[in-house]
Amino acid sequence: MNRILIKNAKIVNEGTIFEGDVLIENDLIVEIADSISLKTSDCIVIDAEGSYLMPGAIDDQVHFREPGLTHKGDLESESRAAVAGGITSFIEQPNTVPNAVTQEILEDKYQIASQKSFANYSFMMGATNDNLEEVLKTNPKNVAGIKIFLGSSTGNMLVDNEAVLEKIFSSTPMLIAVHCEDETTIQNNLAAFKEQYGEDVPVTAHNLIRSAEACYISSSKAVALAKRTGARLHIFHLSTAKEMELFTNKIPLEDKKITAEVCVHHLWFTDEDYKTKGNFIKWNPAVKTAEDRAELWKALNDGRIDVIATDHAPHTKEEKMQSYLKAPSGGPLVQHAVVAMFEAHHQGKISVEKIVEKMCHNPAKIFKIEKRGFIREGYHADLVIVNPSLPWSVKPENILYKCGWSPFENFTFKSRITHTFVNGELVYNNFKVKDTRAGKRLLFDR
Repeated sequence: MNRILIKNAKIVNEGTIFEGDVLIENDLIVEIADSISLKTSDCIVIDAEGSYLMPGAIDDQVHFREPGLTHKGDLESESRAAVAGGITSFIEQPNTVPNAVTQEILEDKYQIASQKSFANYSFMMGATNDNLEEVLKTNPKNVAGIKIFLGSSTGNMLVDNEAVLEKIFSSTPMLIAVHCEDETTIQNNLAAFKEQYGEDVPVTAHNLIRSAEACYISSSKAVALAKRTGARLHIFHLSTAKEMELFTNKIPLEDKKITAEVCVHHLWFTDEDYKTKGNFIKWNPAVKTAEDRAELWKALNDGRIDVIATDHAPHTKEEKMQSYLKAPSGGPLVQHAVVAMFEAHHQGKISVEKIVEKMCHNPAKIFKIEKRGFIREGYHADLVIVNPSLPWSVKPENILYKCGWSPFENFTFKSRITHTFVNGELVYNNFKVKDTRAGKRLLFDR
């Protein structure tokens, strides 16, 4: 029997922090108490004094690039980086090559992950203008949801047929996750900048091309469609102040049919950073203004935004160093997302309890993930120990992404993850990922 006793931890769970011990047997949490005494010969003992013990983070939006784009990242490399960053479960998006738009292609991805993933995994089924039949075959028990791109992004999966959208929203009982940017607005803005600059449009125009207006037009349409059809809608990576009026904190999360996510980069960077970071912070939707960022923080803390995720989407340095119009959008984040939020905690922007609510509890609730996202007896032992006072700097030699770079390069974080457990296996310890692929397929209580 694999038995691990974590002692003297500041346990962060369900809105409280309390000092105590947690006992893991095999893949489950079996006891949580003020003090647990066992013979050291019966178990491995980890003293977590001074550190937080939190549930493993659940990242509801990543692009791990396998199959078809594995020069940028793959399920092994990116899940390794995820567990080093305290993310123990991920939901991956369908814009791989080929796009995951048939049940057969979708299941192929699960097969690859079962061999390679360090973290628990699920994959979203992709919707297109002409695959409704395939979408409706999706099993709600073992697939996270349906993904729809309402604005073109990496992978050419734009769904712009109104009748198709209406049909998907009214036909599937599953959660529908959407990328919201209005394509017509973006193309009109791009044409105006090309008229001015030709092919040399500067990256500082990115948030003006993929504008706040483009985001709001699309997300407000999605919300209206969900209200009309009764669909279960989850809007990914919100980036503007204006969009915050579309969401409510007046009802409990469990009763919401429309939920919202914000990503780490939209909480961290602003349009001022394009001058120094250039294409390395080129994301879709674009990083917007300081005012937008301030409103995102406000909505996150007051409950209008439900989840913090990464939209982890690696590209090679060479791809990113092309001109603005040629450089792809997206960047790697899973290794640094949790510590970035702890940095925000040190800055007084968010409580530790709120970090755990938004990165662990709420993704589990929204997707109805079975027995994960909480520190509870009988739950899977996906756990992370965070030392809040162990500074470290992001350097090329400690970046685990296959692409080899990070938008946080040279930044010094005050907090560091010291241990990560996936299904009771200690997969990350003493700043090294063990060669233990402990990830399992996520199951859903639907």
